[in-house]
This record gives sequence, C-alpha cells and structure tokens, in this order.
Amino acid sequence: MFLSLNGFSNSYYIASKNKTSSLFEIDHINIFKTTSHNKNDSIPEFPDLFIEYRIAELNNITPLDLEFNSYVKEYVLLYTTDRREQVSKVIGLSNYYFPIFEEYLDKYELPLELKYLPIVESALNPNARSTSGAMGLWQFKLNSAKMFDLKINSYVDERCDPVKSTEAACKYLKYLYGIFNDWYLAIAAYNTGPGVVRNIIERSGGENNFWKLYDKFPKEAGNYISAFIAANYIMNFYEEHNIIPIGPKISFFETDTIHIQHSIHFTQIADNIGISTDILKFLNPQFKLDYIPVNGTSVSFILPTGYVLAFIQKEKQIYGSINNNKNNGYVKKKPVKSKKIIHIVEKGEFLHKIALQYHCTIENIKQWNTLLGDTLQEGQNLTIYVDKDYLK
Repeated sequence: MFLSLNGFSNSYYIASKNKTSSLFEIDHINIFKTTSHNKNDSIPEFPDLFIEYRIAELNNITPLDLEFNSYVKEYVLLYTTDRREQVSKVIGLSNYYFPIFEEYLDKYELPLELKYLPIVESALNPNARSTSGAMGLWQFKLNSAKMFDLKINSYVDERCDPVKSTEAACKYLKYLYGIFNDWYLAIAAYNTGPGVVRNIIERSGGENNFWKLYDKFPKEAGNYISAFIAANYIMNFYEEHNIIPIGPKISFFETDTIHIQHSIHFTQIADNIGISTDILKFLNPQFKLDYIPVNGTSVSFILPTGYVLAFIQKEKQIYGSINNNKNNGYVKKKPVKSKKIIHIVEKGEFLHKIALQYHCTIENIKQWNTLLGDTLQEGQNLTIYVDKDYLK
C-alpha cells in the first residue's frame, strides 16, 4: 500500500487486514525468547464501552486526541484476535526499540506516543521492506532517506539503523506538525505526503479536523490513523486481552557500542568471541551483507555488554582471523527463508536469465548444482533455492 508525494510509504506490516504472512521478517534469525505460557487460546471479549473508557484514560495523558470509533474498533479487534502472535512479538521488541524512540522524541520535543507509529509502519522490524521499496522501522524510501543524510550503498542501509532512522523520522514529524499544527494531519502527511493533506484541506474550505475529512483521504491514510490509535490501546492494555509478550534475548540496556577499525565480516567477530551471528544481525541491521566496510574512519557497531571485553582482548585476532574478501557476503548457500525447487532448463536459457528469474546470482546456481562452467543443456535439472517472499 503506497501513496506518496514525498517518497514515504506505509507498509502496514501489523495493521493490514490482508497480509497473513511475512509480518515478521526477522523470524528467520533466532533472537526471540520462548515462553511456556500461552494465553492466546483464551481471548476475552469486552464491550465497546470498556475499550472506549480505556482509550479515554490514555487520552488524558497525551496531546494527541485519541478517539474511539468504528474504524479504530476494527483494528483493536484485529490486534486482539487475528494478529495476537505478531502483537506478542511487537510488545516484546518494544522493550528494545522504545528506549531509542523515546530518547529522540524527547530530544525533538515530540509526543512520546509517536513511538507507536513504527508498529504500524514495520511491526518493529528494522529490515521491513514495503512493495514500494520503503525500508526500515520508519519506512523511508531511498530518495527521502537521502534528504536526511541516511547513507545507503551496497553494504550499508542506514534506513535500517534504529538510531539514525529514528532521528530522521523525528525531524520529519516535527516539520510536518509545523505545517499543519495538528497531530493527526501531520501523521497522515507522514503516510501520504504533505501535498495530499494540503489539497484535501484546501478543497474542504480550510477544514482541519481529520475525522471530518476522513472520507476525503485515501483509504490507506484513514486506516493508518485508525491503526495508530489501536496500537496505542493494545500496547497499554495487552494484559487485559491475555496477550503474552515474546521478547528478544537481549534488551537495549544490555548493549554497548564498539568501534570497528578494519573491514570485517560478522563471522570474524562471532567465531572469535563466541557470539551468535543472529544476535549481531539483530543489533546491527544496517549492514546488508553481514559485512562491515571501513573506509578511513572507524564504524560504530553494537555488541551485548558482556561481549565487549572479549572483543577488546581478541581485537587483533579478529581482524586477522580469516580472508577478508569483501565479496564473500554476496555468495550464500541458499536464502535464509527459502524453498527448494527444480528448474528444468528450456531451449535457449542461460545462467544469467535463470538467475534473474529467481532473484539469485549465477554463482549461487553454480554452487547449488556444482557446475564448473556456464554451459547448460536443454532438459537439465537445476536445484534452485527461492526466497519465499518472491513466491507470493
């Protein structure tokens, strides 16, 4: 779902009523704790008055005018029924990401309740990618990210950096509020672009009440605001709905920053200090190929506090431990979330064409099939591991 004049988009990872899979792209890395308790088979029901009362309680402590209506109710029901498992993980992940969000929202003097926006945007998945190419917790598109000096290249995507992307989002939200002087209109503009909001207000004779303008907004923008209010509700009252948080194995306050002096792969760190590469990926999602490029100045890298001393003690060994070929990151045995298929070579097909078809590389195909050359035979069977996302 993408509507934008400014390059921003909303992927509705947790809000969408249509998505039934891929809500959590980081499930493939083993960072979640397991829980022996499961209340998800016991779903309490509450009359609308109870939910309305609880939202009114929240409304007393925020400058945002939280409202309960039929649109919001629809998303409350979605979060407390069909999306219970995803909501459990979002609540758990909030313990890691919310301290970051709150620090920068406070720095820019913004309402702390805006920390719930990335729940709607990405389900707190820093590697979330929308169909329009928006990336990260706050879902920036490439050109928009460059306006905020977020670095994007073949190895690094700072749209996925929790700290840098959060500061960029705060700058943009503050700018939008300065234009519209209304938080719902500012939030809608974050979703659709300020030009869309300006035009709707102009055509409505200057009306600036979001709910009075609701029917004039694109459907996605209306859903966006409704989902945001529902996220405010469920993040504060999930216990009443018997939803158990499933958190990551590490908290924000158990991490520290080190400085990488030379280009290295994640495995060089993991193998030498005895840490899982899954944890390194979770803590450093901006590095696209598990490779840390260093060009002149050192690069910040997040580690669990308990591993910092081990890194310092083995730093020389880490930098010299394996062949530091930067292209190692491009060749992998198979996609992490993959499905094995057999491709039968047709007349006239060649490796590049097949690689493009399945979103892999010719090196991948050669590795999966132990091919020495580039020549293929008609009718030849090739084993291909396809990323499940491309099968949808």
